[in-house]
Amino acid sequence: ALTGPAVALDRSLTEEEQQLIREIGEYNSQIRTMAGRFLQIDGAGNRIEGTFFLERPNKVNFRYGPPSREEIVSQGAGFYVLNREEKTKYAYPQETVPLRQFLGDQINLLEANLSDVVTTDTFIAISLVDESPMGSVEVTLIFEKETKDLWQWTLTEPSGQELTFSIYDTVTDVEIPRAFFSIPADYTAATSQ
Repeated sequence: ALTGPAVALDRSLTEEEQQLIREIGEYNSQIRTMAGRFLQIDGAGNRIEGTFFLERPNKVNFRYGPPSREEIVSQGAGFYVLNREEKTKYAYPQETVPLRQFLGDQINLLEANLSDVVTTDTFIAISLVDESPMGSVEVTLIFEKETKDLWQWTLTEPSGQELTFSIYDTVTDVEIPRAFFSIPADYTAATSQ
């Protein structure tokens, strides 16, 4: 459960913004499963692609393509960074991962810690701030205004480093094998990430 109202935004949302954010939450809450491809770009311009699988509530799998051997899995109780080559795992508590607001059973971004809302003719960017073990982290979710689909998000770490994910070739209401959200029993805990 999210706690507290939106307190970081330095202005009041317009009625149109509030309505659009409510509609985005309602529309995306109805999507129970989703799969597709993603492109991740870091602050240095390095690019890596992969596939993702989402099942509400709180399950997600990001499988990075070669040469990476990493995979990020959430089972609803935490996020795990898996290294398929070394057979290791590193855990993050679910409540410390900013994207969790989009993974819940019911999405209500108006109750998240909003820091900014920007609209254009075709997109709305909704920025949320969260405290993590590393400090304040901001995630900016970008939705298409007409379809209400999530198009991209950017994570900004306390250091200012940015990581941008764009999703494409998405399909919804698909059957996703349970194994996609499991952590192999023979993986050992990594000491740092």
